[in-house]
Amino acid sequence: MNWSVREVWRAALAGFATAGMLSIASAQAASERALFISVGEAARAPAGWSQFCAEYAPECDTTELAARDAALTSQAWNELVRINRWVNEAIKPITDVEHWGVSERWNYPDDGYGDCEDYVLLKRKMLMQAGWPRQALLITVVRDKQGDGHAVLTVKTDKGEFILDNQTEEVLLWSETEYRFVKRQSQTDPSVWIALGDSRPAAATATSR
Repeated sequence: MNWSVREVWRAALAGFATAGMLSIASAQAASERALFISVGEAARAPAGWSQFCAEYAPECDTTELAARDAALTSQAWNELVRINRWVNEAIKPITDVEHWGVSERWNYPDDGYGDCEDYVLLKRKMLMQAGWPRQALLITVVRDKQGDGHAVLTVKTDKGEFILDNQTEEVLLWSETEYRFVKRQSQTDPSVWIALGDSRPAAATATSR
C-alpha cells in the first residue's frame, strides 16, 4: 500500500484507518516526504513586515514566547481548510502597484483586495482569533518554479508543517509543494526571521528545482 503523506494524515484525522495500519502507513510516508523543514541562521525580515508593524503595532506583538506547535486534531484540520478556502474566495487578487501605487505594501485586505502577503496576514489573524497559537503561524517567503517571490503561511503542527496558500484551496504539507523555501518568522518572536533549508529527499525535490 503506497500512501502519500497527505493521504496518511487525512485518513488519521478522519478516522478511516486503524491504529496498526496508520503506524505502518505513517512510517512509509515519512520516508517519502519530510514533515518538518530544516531551519538555519537569522535572516533579514522583509521590508513589508517592518512597514506593516509600524502601522499595526498592536498586531505585531513581539513578546518572546516559547516555541509551540499546534495540535492537529480533526477539528483543527477542518478549520485550517475552511479558513484557507474562505479567505481565498473572499479576497480578489491585485498587485500592490494597482492597489496602493507602490511596489510593496503589506496590509489587511479590508476592502476585499490584496496580494499574497495580504492573504497570509488575514489567515494568520483569523486563526489566532480562533485560538491557534501565534508561535505555530509563521509567515514564510518562498520562490516558485519561475524563481518569483511569493508568501505563504506555514502552520507548524505536531504532525508536520502545512502550507496555506492563496494559489490553491488545498492545504499541503510543505514538502508536497513545488516551492523553494527561503525564510520565515521565528516561532519565539515574529519579528525575528530565520533562513530555511530543504530537508526533502533528493527524489522529492528533483522536479521542483
